[in-house]
Amino acid sequence: MAGIKALVTLAFLASLGVMFLILACALPRYNNWWPLFVLVFYVLAPLPNMCNRSDGSGNTSPRREFGWFITTIIIVSAFALPIVLARSPATAPVIEWGACWLVLAGNVVTFLTIFGFVMMADSDDIEYSM
Repeated sequence: MAGIKALVTLAFLASLGVMFLILACALPRYNNWWPLFVLVFYVLAPLPNMCNRSDGSGNTSPRREFGWFITTIIIVSAFALPIVLARSPATAPVIEWGACWLVLAGNVVTFLTIFGFVMMADSDDIEYSM
């Protein structure tokens, strides 16, 4: 039963993160859909680690470490994109800073949710683990 509660909590947090992202795009004050490109990073972030799963022995390999490196690049890019959009061009930025902060809040919640799901799926005591 604890696994179901964790799964429901992760689903709620994922929807909360996406809600922040949608608010950054759809609020009448911002009304700009460029921040929605962060969704690409949400899809790409877990892929390198899924391709380089460990054998369960706890040993690291260069392939697994490279997967972590690529995942880190994807996550940093997801945080950098709204900041770059809010800062350039200096005279008329693409998005406002309020939308940038909403996207960053959505990034924190969504990436922590993805991390929680990966940790939950790797545990052996849950019957729906991968």
